[in-house]
Amino acid sequence: MYKEIAANKRKTVLMMLLFVVLVAGLGWLFGMYVGEPALTPYVLIGAAVYALISYFAGSRMALAFNGAREIQKRDNPRLWRIVENLSITNGMPMPKVYIIDDSAPNAMATGRDPRHASVAATTGILDMMTDTELEGVMAHEMGHVKNYDIRVSMIAFALVAVVSILADIILRMTFFRDRDDDNGGSLFFVIGIVAAILTPLIATFIQLAISRQREYLADATGAETTRHPEGLASALEKIGQYGSTMKRQNASTAHLFFANPLKGKSITGLFSTHPPVEDRVAKLREMGFHR
Repeated sequence: MYKEIAANKRKTVLMMLLFVVLVAGLGWLFGMYVGEPALTPYVLIGAAVYALISYFAGSRMALAFNGAREIQKRDNPRLWRIVENLSITNGMPMPKVYIIDDSAPNAMATGRDPRHASVAATTGILDMMTDTELEGVMAHEMGHVKNYDIRVSMIAFALVAVVSILADIILRMTFFRDRDDDNGGSLFFVIGIVAAILTPLIATFIQLAISRQREYLADATGAETTRHPEGLASALEKIGQYGSTMKRQNASTAHLFFANPLKGKSITGLFSTHPPVEDRVAKLREMGFHR
């Protein structure tokens, strides 16, 4: 398992570097279009500022978008004790605990670090899961916090937005630029269109790949915490049978949930923020932890 965790972390670092390359490439292309190649560093600085804003404000917005309400121990002692015990086991501060009024079995975690973390569970998952299964789900969500996954996801989402904005600007400029105003005008016209169309797609694939890798990593971390991967595997099987589609459809926060909360499934799976449930269950059952 530890080799898998290390491999997932290396892949995530590589994907984040690809994001930086994409932003830098679009920044250079934008600079060439306006005749100022030196603009590239400023584009990177702007992307960093946007990412920081998302980094500090994203958690509160994600909880609000999904209708999460904060609870105390008296409101749901069962959920509170499970989260509290997992916090002690992980040696982490107690996160804020939320409940989302939704019959779909799902859960989420958010927060830039363990000291500013929040976890949430739907009413559906609280009703459906046994204590062992619910412990596995919340251990998975605490694993996201422990591994700083939310920080990576929020920065990746911000960079996707930056890439899309730059690509849109370049695409618009290609249609208003005089292609004969210099010897390379036609070449830049073609490059601009290709970059503007393909780059946002590539950026989205990178973001989704990061999300899927982090789900496997959180499954492994959660199983390590509880020493009982079967609890998490059983919870995933129930969700696979029942479905995890929630009433509130918000694509921008889908990657924060335990299972895909959106309607519909891509034929190829390329646009899914989560790996297939069957794959996650199979990996968990390959682990050899025992209580």
